[in-house]
Amino acid sequence: MTKPRVISTQSRESSPSPGFLGRLAGFVLRHRRLIIIGWAVMFVAGGIAAGQVSKRLSVDFSLPGQPGYETGLKILHTWGNGGETEPDILVVSVPKGQSVAGDNHQIATAFNAVRESQPGLRVVDYASTNDSRFVTRDGQATFAYLFAPLGHSFGISKASTVAMSEMQRLLPGYSVGLTGINQLQSTGSSTGPGVLLETMIGGIGALAVLAFVFASLLAFVPLAVAAVSILSTFLVIWGLTYLTDVSFIVEFLIALVGLGVSIDYSLLLVTRWREERAKGADNHTAVIRAVETAGRAVFLSGLTVAIGLMALVVLPVPGLRSVGIGGMLIPLISIIVVDTLLPAILGGIGPRVDWPRIRKEASASRSWSSWSRMITRNRWGATAAALVILGLSIIPIFGLKVGETGVSALASSGPAHDAYETLVAGGVPGGVLTPLEILTSQVAAPKVVSQARGVLGIVTATLPSGSTGSRRGLSDIIAIPDQPTVNNTTLTSVNAAKSALDGQPGVVGIAGLGPTEEDYSHAVFGNFPLMFAIIAILTFLLLARAFRSLLLALKAVLLNLVSLAATFGLLTWFWQEGNGSQALFGIPATGAITFWVPLMVFAFLFGLSMDYEVFILTRVREEYDRTGNTNEAVIEGLGRTGRLVTSAALILFLAFASLASAPDTDLKVMATGLGAGILLDATVVRALLVPALVSLLGKWNWWLPRPIAKILAIRATSIPATSFARQPEVG
Repeated sequence: MTKPRVISTQSRESSPSPGFLGRLAGFVLRHRRLIIIGWAVMFVAGGIAAGQVSKRLSVDFSLPGQPGYETGLKILHTWGNGGETEPDILVVSVPKGQSVAGDNHQIATAFNAVRESQPGLRVVDYASTNDSRFVTRDGQATFAYLFAPLGHSFGISKASTVAMSEMQRLLPGYSVGLTGINQLQSTGSSTGPGVLLETMIGGIGALAVLAFVFASLLAFVPLAVAAVSILSTFLVIWGLTYLTDVSFIVEFLIALVGLGVSIDYSLLLVTRWREERAKGADNHTAVIRAVETAGRAVFLSGLTVAIGLMALVVLPVPGLRSVGIGGMLIPLISIIVVDTLLPAILGGIGPRVDWPRIRKEASASRSWSSWSRMITRNRWGATAAALVILGLSIIPIFGLKVGETGVSALASSGPAHDAYETLVAGGVPGGVLTPLEILTSQVAAPKVVSQARGVLGIVTATLPSGSTGSRRGLSDIIAIPDQPTVNNTTLTSVNAAKSALDGQPGVVGIAGLGPTEEDYSHAVFGNFPLMFAIIAILTFLLLARAFRSLLLALKAVLLNLVSLAATFGLLTWFWQEGNGSQALFGIPATGAITFWVPLMVFAFLFGLSMDYEVFILTRVREEYDRTGNTNEAVIEGLGRTGRLVTSAALILFLAFASLASAPDTDLKVMATGLGAGILLDATVVRALLVPALVSLLGKWNWWLPRPIAKILAIRATSIPATSFARQPEVG
């Protein structure tokens, strides 16, 4: 027997007057040619800007106010190099039958020639320190630190490369190599497919998905909208670079996140437009209804992404702040383009390009309707299955280490790797890659050198002679740890040095990669509670107002946290522990996740995954208002949005997979984290756990007390038992 279908009072009322988005759609349809011309101008101008913006982006990892960073800044201002960046290491191996001790004069002369030819380069070698630790145990090789001026690009110092060439010329017959953290991080290459090619690869993948979803020439329309969104964002970012520094990371995010987000939003609006036309609406009416419904979801989704990125602005890290500011522009501009340009296109050529129109939108997807019906009938089992999958994914997060990528996961071949292996095989500790710079007064330097040599985990400490080590009343003592200080489990030597030397007369501070990691941890993760509070509160308020429900908004925020925890667990398992990274990327276990990656993944993924919550629950709320039945709303809502959400997630995944082709390991880690998180969230969380929980919660999904409704400026929703007794649930 068919169960009664309850039509809400609201649905029986006459159609309300169009809201803001409906009026906007009407304006766009009346002036669609002008709108299209305006965005065409932005497209052309953005194309010009895209070619220039990369030259104006910065590589900024500054940490104002943090002790390690401030010490490094003083070193940089005093010597013109070092302090803020890790030194390169020049390795010289003598010919067979000779020794470093026997050839000391020739080698020292060559290093002095480098000092004279490269005045901005500070060379700390065996001759300037008289420290036997600068020579391998077998006496066949020696090394020198090359402290280069702060560069304006990401990668290897040009001054160090010139110095290596000079040493090769001055020491014929010797083997000269260059290594260091920067060289090893480049994995032997500083080039990749590039932003343009990565975007094209992501675009081709997106087109294949769109062709499956629409089965018509409409598949090309979201790509056109995405192109306008991306280039318009580049244009705005170009202007922003004249007002403030913008991180180089923003360039990748605009191209690939912008591609995924704008296509996702277009997919939602076009699908709703086709649905309205399939129901018999004329094209003009279908466009307005699509903008009023799907356009509203686009607006909410874009705001949640922007909120996630806006939280980066509260961090006292200029580089991440610029990513937050620049990243916010991606969804905001996508909202504007999708809610204006797309209706203009659909209002004109839309019906003509919706050909051959193999796939129909008159009714919900049969497969997704069957899936959602099964979930509502087995909601406890579906909830348990989803929680088990998420729980297993979360477990590895308890072993998460934050820091730099481990040395073993950097270049495993090439000149930089060979030079490093020469040192390690010769008994030089791995910590040679991450020396500490202890800044002291010149008077106190000899005593501090003696104290530093006795610190746990410090192999040697030395003060170079002359202006290399002392200048303007200050001295820069170079201390070599026993192991690379690349993550939060290898900072024993850093903490021991701080404990032993902080507060000692004449000690200004300690700089280096290890202290920088601790500074970053304090600056970023110390402010994480504030960052999360801003995201959670703003998102909760936005969704509570949009869904007219406290429980749905709270559930959305909590499930996002669960989804993020599972993503970080998978990231730890795959990259840090190396379960698949070698097979897929040829990179062994990283040993840690670079300290800025978790924050970037959190900020972007929180908003992007919330997109799918908004897509689904906006439609579920609409169906509940129409029928007054929670389970029926879940079945129809997921039936209408299931294919859309999984397709949108696949498009974003392909964009991030394209980004993972970049040569830098950290970008690969970030891209795979975002890609895996998107797929996990769209499938296990949104397509399984969300409908199961909504079905379980029943009438409580729609509860909104009058006082809170008044604060949110919307109508309250009560849940009288007698009312719900007349509204039987299906399933």
